[in-house]
Amino acid sequence: MTTDASRLYLTDIRLPAREPFDFRASLGFIGSFPAMAGQQGTGQAALTLAVREAGATVGVRLTAAPGAPGLVGRLAAERPVTEEVLRAVTERLDCYLGLSDDLTEFYRLARQDEPFARVVERLHGYHQVKFPSPFELLCWAILCQRTPMPVAREAKRALVEAVGNRIDVGAERLWAFPDVEQLARFDEGELLALIGDPRKAGYLYRSVRLWAGLDEHFLRTGPYQEVREQLLTLPGIGDWSASFLLIRGLGRMERIELDKEMGRALQRVYRRPVDEAEFRRLAEHYGPWQGYWGHYLRAGG
Repeated sequence: MTTDASRLYLTDIRLPAREPFDFRASLGFIGSFPAMAGQQGTGQAALTLAVREAGATVGVRLTAAPGAPGLVGRLAAERPVTEEVLRAVTERLDCYLGLSDDLTEFYRLARQDEPFARVVERLHGYHQVKFPSPFELLCWAILCQRTPMPVAREAKRALVEAVGNRIDVGAERLWAFPDVEQLARFDEGELLALIGDPRKAGYLYRSVRLWAGLDEHFLRTGPYQEVREQLLTLPGIGDWSASFLLIRGLGRMERIELDKEMGRALQRVYRRPVDEAEFRRLAEHYGPWQGYWGHYLRAGG
């Protein structure tokens, strides 16, 4: 739906962040993350995007807060932003940008690991940027399986535009990824027509309905193994996709797995091949922060 910027309802927000926090590092990562290409703007030291929360599509513009760690911004919506929507949007943005992550212990451990400490110097103050929501990552994990990135992005774009969560803020046209209820309205045939892959359409159709019955708060805070087992019940989600969802969708940093990309990052940073046994030893050093260690290795190694 096209919106008239002069008729939008505007709400100013402030989002605190735990120190150290460097929003420039967040913008740098977002701008280079191929899975999210074209979904957010990162120009003029600002982040612009649209989110769908509590039944509302909301445009967001964020910049670094002057004189304090955190962000200031403005929300734009076609209807007045209720307290429920405001709370849901601010909580989602906090999680998406890792604003509440306390890096103190992670950085202390990194100082004891000389090769990795150089990575921390480059990324100091970077809080892990996740997917805007774990539900969006669930869908992406299905769409990108054994598929070139441009093809997966086109399938995702087709889903987004079919639902139509569009808001025009000034000269920017912003699209929010559908929420669970919106995608659940599509039957399997309609999903197939949009994404063009019968296997993935079947996975999406069934996984969307199962996700609707899960408790996101439990997924974020419940016992790790129980959460992992719940994710593995979703059609199209195997071991790799479950780990992807845990770390990049839910912010669960307790465990990490060795894959080819991680192996390459390890070799770049530690300047030698790292086998499974050494990988486990290095990861155990970081304890509940090993997911952050792995993300920093990939992002800045």
